[in-house]
Amino acid sequence: MCKRIVKPFVALLVSAILGVLAGCGPFWVNPWITVKESHLNWVEIHYYNTKRNPVNRISVFITGSGHVELKKGTSELVSNDFAKKYTSDTWRDMKTMRLTCDPSHIQDIFQNLVNHGILDKEKWGKRSKKKEFDRFIAVKCNISNHTYSEKENIFEVDPDLAEILLDVVRQFDNPTL
Repeated sequence: MCKRIVKPFVALLVSAILGVLAGCGPFWVNPWITVKESHLNWVEIHYYNTKRNPVNRISVFITGSGHVELKKGTSELVSNDFAKKYTSDTWRDMKTMRLTCDPSHIQDIFQNLVNHGILDKEKWGKRSKKKEFDRFIAVKCNISNHTYSEKENIFEVDPDLAEILLDVVRQFDNPTL
């Protein structure tokens, strides 16, 4: 009876090892890619200034085709389209601005974010020793079929990347035309 269980298990183990050695499954996805211009690429950045009461929020959604949507205000709708606190005093405090940029400029922004480690999942989960942060920035993205979507404060995980993300937000917040 033991042979009946061991033989299929060994066969399964050998086939899994051969499949991995043959390149059938990636152990590690390279986060350092060259970004190609694509309408399917997108980045969404949420920035909160928690020093102020009510909290000041900015959300930037950038697509590879050059469409940029900027939302700002104190309403929870800035960062959450499904917010439920419609009785809040800040519910209507939101401004939306839509811009169109050159897709090659957006590609440069995406490449800069990749070069600064936005897709490097090995560094996520490491924490800063600082207990409280006055600023919060989070990012979700899909760049060349590589995705990142966590709700961690990037200021805690990678302060250098957080400053780069904040520069992207500032680039579209009150642009000079």
